[in-house]
Amino acid sequence: MIIPLEQLSTETLSAIIENFVLREGTEYGSEEVSLSDKITQVRQQLTQGSALLVYSELHETVNIVPSDQLVEDSEESA
Repeated sequence: MIIPLEQLSTETLSAIIENFVLREGTEYGSEEVSLSDKITQVRQQLTQGSALLVYSELHETVNIVPSDQLVEDSEESA
């Protein structure tokens, strides 16, 4: 289930993004990227729609996924 960003408080959304950034394993190349920069990048992706906030009823978890990945997954299951 996709969670609309406007349904969350600013504090809740910030906590979800920070948790995601701290647990994700994305490589940023040879440059060191600060935590605040990573959080800003993820927030921009969510705002632009290139990433989505998704709740899994099965796992009772919230995750941030690329929007094109979600489209591919739903097409495969159809």
